[in-house]
Amino acid sequence: MKKILVSACLYGGEIVRYDGGDTACTHPIFLKWKEEGRLIKVCPEVFGGLPTPRPDSQRVGDKVMTGAGKDVTAEYTKGANEAARLAEENAVVFAVMKAHSPSCGSQMIYDGTFTDTLKPGQGMAVEKLRNAGVKIFNEDQLEEALAYFESL
Repeated sequence: MKKILVSACLYGGEIVRYDGGDTACTHPIFLKWKEEGRLIKVCPEVFGGLPTPRPDSQRVGDKVMTGAGKDVTAEYTKGANEAARLAEENAVVFAVMKAHSPSCGSQMIYDGTFTDTLKPGQGMAVEKLRNAGVKIFNEDQLEEALAYFESL
């Protein structure tokens, strides 16, 4: 069975987001894959040892910083490595990762000013996954992901 790596916050069922909130994906394509048992959930921040809830963090160059100026790059790197390990272990065919996240963002991420300003970029885990050859989609690209899935 073809497996798909997904951000745990999109998978739902447990609170992993920095703000303790919920962003479970309810798109029919996603729910079908979930029902079929294809989804391998990952939360790089939790894998890296960060608590839930936790301070908001944003990527600034090669680092990830909290709004208070604490460097949490080591935790994000550890989590990115674990996400990549799980992707390889499960031979995932692609990943669906949470948009804008400092770990999982794949097109646009927050710019590090904590002013809700987006810029082109990718999160730490997505960078690691792409470097390992994993194709990445976000929750707003599920039709594209389905077309890719069906082409495999």
